[in-house]
Amino acid sequence: MSHTKEGQDRSRLQQIARKAMMDRGLLPDFSVQAIEQLNEIDGTISKIEESIQDLRRFLWCSIDNDDSKDLDQLTAAMEMPGGATKIFIAIADVDAFVKKSSPIDDHAKRNTTSVYTAAQIFPMLPGKISTDITSLNYEEDRLALVVEIIIAGNGSLQSSHIYRAIVRNRAKLAYNSVAAWLEGSGSMPEEIGTVNGLAESLLLQNQAAKKLKALRRMHGALDFETIKARPVFNEDEIKDLETETRNSAKDIIEDFMIAANSVTARYLTAKNFPSLRRVVRKPKRWERIVELADELNFVLPKDPDSKALDQFLVLAKAADPLHFPDLSLSIIKLLGPGEYVVELPGDDSVGHFGLAVKDYAHSTAPNRRYPDLITQRLLKAAISGSPIPYENDELALLAKHCTEAENAAQKVERQVGKSAAAILLESKIGETFDAIITGASEKGTWVRLLNLPVEGRLEGSFEGEDIGLRLHVQLIRTDVERGYIDFKKIR
Repeated sequence: MSHTKEGQDRSRLQQIARKAMMDRGLLPDFSVQAIEQLNEIDGTISKIEESIQDLRRFLWCSIDNDDSKDLDQLTAAMEMPGGATKIFIAIADVDAFVKKSSPIDDHAKRNTTSVYTAAQIFPMLPGKISTDITSLNYEEDRLALVVEIIIAGNGSLQSSHIYRAIVRNRAKLAYNSVAAWLEGSGSMPEEIGTVNGLAESLLLQNQAAKKLKALRRMHGALDFETIKARPVFNEDEIKDLETETRNSAKDIIEDFMIAANSVTARYLTAKNFPSLRRVVRKPKRWERIVELADELNFVLPKDPDSKALDQFLVLAKAADPLHFPDLSLSIIKLLGPGEYVVELPGDDSVGHFGLAVKDYAHSTAPNRRYPDLITQRLLKAAISGSPIPYENDELALLAKHCTEAENAAQKVERQVGKSAAAILLESKIGETFDAIITGASEKGTWVRLLNLPVEGRLEGSFEGEDIGLRLHVQLIRTDVERGYIDFKKIR
C-alpha cells in the first residue's frame, strides 16, 4: 500500500477516529440542545458569595502540555515553619456553568471523558466552556475549588482544607520547559522570571512533590514506565512519531493531584457523604506476575504485595532499561484495569493497589473527566451543607457507566494511535528494523521496534521465542483503517 497523498493523513485519521468513536458508543458531536444551551451561557461571574475566598493575589501557575487549552488546575506553595510546605491546588469550578442533567451535562455523562486521538480531540465539554469559561486561563479571574494541604518535612500530611475561591493564573507554563529548568538542562522559562517569587514557589513545589512521592513509594506505590507515542504533523502530513517521557514537572502535577484526590475522598467521608472512588483492586493474576519476576531471577511473595513488587520494578529497570517499558506494560495489564465504585459512609475502602493509597477519588480534571465533575458537585454540597445531589443508586449506575465509557475511550485512542503508526510505516514496506519481542502467546508474537515507538505482529510461529528477545524484522504489511502492522523475522 503506498503512502497517502501529502496533506491527507490528518483527514484520513479523523475519519477513522470518528468511526471508532461511534463504533464504541461515544458521540463525536454535541447535540442541537447542547449547542442551544451553550449559546445561552455568557461565562461572567455574576456574584461572588461571601463564602468564596479571594485568592487572586497568590502566585498561581498552570503546568500542562505545550498545546493544552483546557486548564483544570493551578498550583501554588508557601514555606511553613519546621520544614513544612503549604500547597494549594485550585481546580476549575465547572459545575458553576454546567448544571446536572442539562443537555451539555448529558453529553459529558455519555462520553465520560475527553478523547485525545492522534488527529483530533473530542472534548467532553464544548470548547467555549472547557478552553475558555471554565479553563483557568492566564490573567483571567476564575471560580475554583481549592485543596489546601500542609506537607510535613517527611512528606506526611499535617492538615488539609477544601473551600471555594476565586483565583487568577499568573503564568501558563509547559511541562518540558519547566522540567528542563528544574533538572538543570535548560534556562528558566521567561514566564517564570517575569513573576516575582514564582521561581521560589516552583522550587518549593518540586521539593514537596518529591517528598510526597518518596513517602508513597515507602508505602508500596508502583513506579512504571511505558512508551506513549504521538504523531508529529507537518501541516496535515505525519512526519514522525514522538515519544512522551516522564519529567520532574509532570511529577509535580501528578504527585499533587494524587494528594488532592486522596484528601477529597477523605473529606467526603468525614462529611458523611458518599463518594465515587477510583480503585485498582488487588490483582487476580498475581501468580503470573510472580512468574514474570521468577523469569528475571526475583522472588515475589505468594500473596499480592505492592512493596515487594515495587522493589522488583526498581531492580528490573536498573538491570534492563531498554526492556523495562515492556515489562511495565505487561504488569499493568496483569494488575487489571482501574474502575469507579461508590463508597458509602461506613464502607471499607477498596483502595488503589498501584498508588498504595486507601482513599482515592478523581477530582482534579472536571473539564475533561466526568467522574471529577460528579465529585465536584458532591464536594460543593458538602462544603455548603446542602443536600447530597445524587442518590446512592444513581451513583452506582454512574460508576459502572463511567468505567465502561472510559475503557471505550481508551480503546479509541489506542486504535487511532495504531492507525497513525501504520500511515507512517506504509511507505516503508520491505524495510528492515531492529526489534524486541513484547508479547508471545498462542494468539501470536508481538514486537516493538527499537528506533521507532511502534508495535506490530510477527507473522508465523517460532520455537524458543520469548519476551525480551531481540531480533531483526522486515515490514511486510500495513492496514491503516484497522491499525494493523505486520512484520516477518529475518533469519
